[in-house]
Amino acid sequence: MGLSARLRAAERASRPYDPEFTAAMARRWDGLPAHVRTPGQVLGRHGVGCEGTHGVFPKCNLACTPCYHSRDANAVRVDGQHTREQVDAQLALLRRVRGPRAHAQLIGGEVSLLPPEDHAACLQIMRGHGREPMSFTHGDFDDDYLRALALGPDGRRRFDRLSFAAHFDRFMYGRRGIARPPSERALNPHRKRFAQMFARLRREHGVRFFLAHNMTVTPGNLDEVADVVRDTRAMGYGMLSFQPAAFLGDDRRWKESYREATPDAVWAEIERGAGTTLDYRVFEHGDVRCNRAAYGFYVGERWYPYLDGADPRDLAVRDAFFRHLGRVSFSGTPPALLAVRLARIAARHPSLVLTAVRWLARTVRRVGPARLLRHRLRARSVSFLMHTFMDAEHVAPAWELMRRGETSADPKLRETQERLAACHYAMAHPEDGTLVPACVQHAVLDPAENAALRTLLPLVEVRTSDAPGRNTSCASA
Repeated sequence: MGLSARLRAAERASRPYDPEFTAAMARRWDGLPAHVRTPGQVLGRHGVGCEGTHGVFPKCNLACTPCYHSRDANAVRVDGQHTREQVDAQLALLRRVRGPRAHAQLIGGEVSLLPPEDHAACLQIMRGHGREPMSFTHGDFDDDYLRALALGPDGRRRFDRLSFAAHFDRFMYGRRGIARPPSERALNPHRKRFAQMFARLRREHGVRFFLAHNMTVTPGNLDEVADVVRDTRAMGYGMLSFQPAAFLGDDRRWKESYREATPDAVWAEIERGAGTTLDYRVFEHGDVRCNRAAYGFYVGERWYPYLDGADPRDLAVRDAFFRHLGRVSFSGTPPALLAVRLARIAARHPSLVLTAVRWLARTVRRVGPARLLRHRLRARSVSFLMHTFMDAEHVAPAWELMRRGETSADPKLRETQERLAACHYAMAHPEDGTLVPACVQHAVLDPAENAALRTLLPLVEVRTSDAPGRNTSCASA
């Protein structure tokens, strides 16, 4: 390739906006119901939403109350070839329907039951379809597994970056060393150990990481949420995510009056742990009855939002971001290339530089120069999220009506339909070319799917004596 051809190729690669990504977001925005087309809505303005796999490895080796998977999930064996094929087929459909870029979750049962080579292959398949993958786990695995995933047989790293979401709560039973946790605080050494594995991996092999901490909230641990926030904020997790328990999945594991832990009550406890109000209307992901999010950072023990929803100047920053940077694909773009793209946008819209400088000055004033200097200008990015799943008794009839093109007259079913129509989290069905919300997958489709998998991949029992406290019940995901 000659010099002029290389220059033209470099110019095309550094163009700020990918037309296909821009078109995908436009379709997403046009498909949203009117009630979520708010000034803070992220869908259709800086992404198409999250995606997840299903039916690829439903088995788990911990027991949870509640469990969002069906009764048959643990009667299906983990089969690497099946997992690879299904991940490829599902992600190919998501790529066709939702465009070239998205965040996708490798999720089902327990991801660390996959052999490391199959796990790594799935992540590479997902990236091949333009996705930024995140593996979902209970976190009860060791350094050897993580190294085998991150490094190839030659000892060289095969990933520059890994993303994991680890689920810890006291109603997950069978974890090594703490089969029945007496409290959330008793799990802190396990939470810390998990994060430290990734810190070691980065020190020793240069693999960067992003970690999310997930926790299901029931009336039994609601009053411990604030302590979890305070205890985990400096462990290395970049996201603290909480799920109010729902009557979804395996009904044998519905042990409490889950809805007593209301979304407002859970969010209030998150705020108590953060020590401040968390404004979840600055950025919205679909319907706020399903998702709440607050983005910010810690300086020392105090948390600050990136944007203050009470300050019109910060809301103007948000609007400028959506207008000029929303169509930029940040995830999966090499840092040097991203810098060039941002520079081209700044050259075209120089007012953005002034907007950014003013925002930075306001943020420094809010934190306080003295506090920043005392902490050596160190800030830790930590975001708070809450995902509220819906109960199966409402999802099933609401979805059936939606399939028939009908709107329910019942207020609760109509609310469910509104939330499903604005769902942030899609799962793909290559067999019929459809995408469905996660609540529909768990409430309506999982039982038949896992029953079929039980025949396709029957479980072969292998009893061992070196894993005390283990069983084959399914974990919440």
